[in-house]
Amino acid sequence: MKSIATATAILSTLASTQAFTVVPSSTRVVSNTNTNTNVNNRVVTRLHSEAEVVSPFENPEGVDPNEEHLELTWENVDKVLDEMRPFLIQDGGNVSIAEIDGPVVRLQLEGACGTCPSSTQTMKMGLERGLREKIPEIQEVIQAMPEGPPLDQEQVEVILDGVRPFLKVAGGNIECKGIEGESSLQPIINLKMGGSSASLNSVKLEISQRLQRHFMLSGLQVEFL
Repeated sequence: MKSIATATAILSTLASTQAFTVVPSSTRVVSNTNTNTNVNNRVVTRLHSEAEVVSPFENPEGVDPNEEHLELTWENVDKVLDEMRPFLIQDGGNVSIAEIDGPVVRLQLEGACGTCPSSTQTMKMGLERGLREKIPEIQEVIQAMPEGPPLDQEQVEVILDGVRPFLKVAGGNIECKGIEGESSLQPIINLKMGGSSASLNSVKLEISQRLQRHFMLSGLQVEFL
């Protein structure tokens, strides 16, 4: 029970320093009356159709089979993305075109979408599918990663210095034992935690995510020794 309380305390404090704030979606309240029920039902139906954002990721059957296909141009790609942007914006993110190289479109996820663990699924199952349905010339849609700071010991310490005060309160500590494959596609940061927080997987996950957001490397791995 003490470990659970410690993890909760550390994560609550770390969460307060995050740059992103999750805002719960608004809820719709519908009051029922005993008069003029049919009119109320029509009003509610209209409110639903006007207010809800329909996700293109959840409606693969929503494409009109008679709709004409578009040519692969920057303007047409952006036009199709405009149809999917409301769903991304609703989740605190967005998307922009980074490059079009022949039949390959490179997109950059922005905001919360750029750091979401499900960004690959969003790119492949949502954006790529939607684009290829409208623009068959597209062969692949890949994610463009923004350029981050250099992967070195100094930059790792920047992140660790930000979490050490909270670990110290819980009787823990952390140090970087080295970096493997700095120039490879899947570099590894080796960390060692000590004290009572060393066995808390939730705290390790938070530290790993901070490092991944900082360096913006999709293949970056963090291992705890």
